[in-house]
Amino acid sequence: MESAQLARIQERARWIRTETVRLIAIAKSGHYTSVFSAAEILATLYYHTMRLADDPRWMDRDRLILSKGHVAVGVYPILADKGFFPAVWLDSYARLGSPLGDHPDMRKVPGIDFSSGSLGHGLSIGVGMALGLRTRKSSGRVFVLLGDGELNEGQNWEAAQAGAHYRLGNLIGIVDRNGMGLDGRTEETMSIEPLADKWRAFNWTVHEVDGHDVAALAALFDSLPPDGDRPHMIIAHTVKGKGVKFMEESRLWHLGHLAGADAEATIQEILYHEPA
Repeated sequence: MESAQLARIQERARWIRTETVRLIAIAKSGHYTSVFSAAEILATLYYHTMRLADDPRWMDRDRLILSKGHVAVGVYPILADKGFFPAVWLDSYARLGSPLGDHPDMRKVPGIDFSSGSLGHGLSIGVGMALGLRTRKSSGRVFVLLGDGELNEGQNWEAAQAGAHYRLGNLIGIVDRNGMGLDGRTEETMSIEPLADKWRAFNWTVHEVDGHDVAALAALFDSLPPDGDRPHMIIAHTVKGKGVKFMEESRLWHLGHLAGADAEATIQEILYHEPA
């Protein structure tokens, strides 16, 4: 990938973070750090990897299931930027009557493929979608963005078994492995390690990557075969709250509210002082 393309994705990741701060200021509550850990993943998927179209009803498009649906606040600006709905919708984020909620509703938001809420269900939905696409002989792929904290839900492991059983090579899971959830560190709340070995034991092809390295992410996504007989699980090692020092690796900002000068200072840090 050319350096200009990489710079564009990196810029979009910063923009996802700043838009997240702006929209949460409208709602007066929201999930900062969960979006910030996944910003480069989302930017790479939407601005490099996924095959999309202006019409989200195109049957052969790639799908993205937000199993960690609370990152929707970081996805809505992307969908508006892509032309799926008017950008003015963003200004009503999470307000009464707005189609844009804290978790996404596929019945209200063009470009959203799954209505999330309680975590732990996305991979099962992805298995069903991938199986349906294969049955229709579609070239579309299904990406599922999972939080590492939700992997203590047993339904994920039923889906892991089913995905391998049906040989769904068009199914790509991505674990945002930031190591933390609302209750604290995942390994203290409910240990999920050895994570890579578990997915291999379920007969998935496992990849590990720095989830903030857009060049590595793009190269990995590009390397995935267009077909195959094993689903893929990407373990993306990330930092919760990446890009804002006082939020990094803090459970206190999983859900919160910045306003006024605090919000503006945070935006300036993201734009001009983001760590490499």
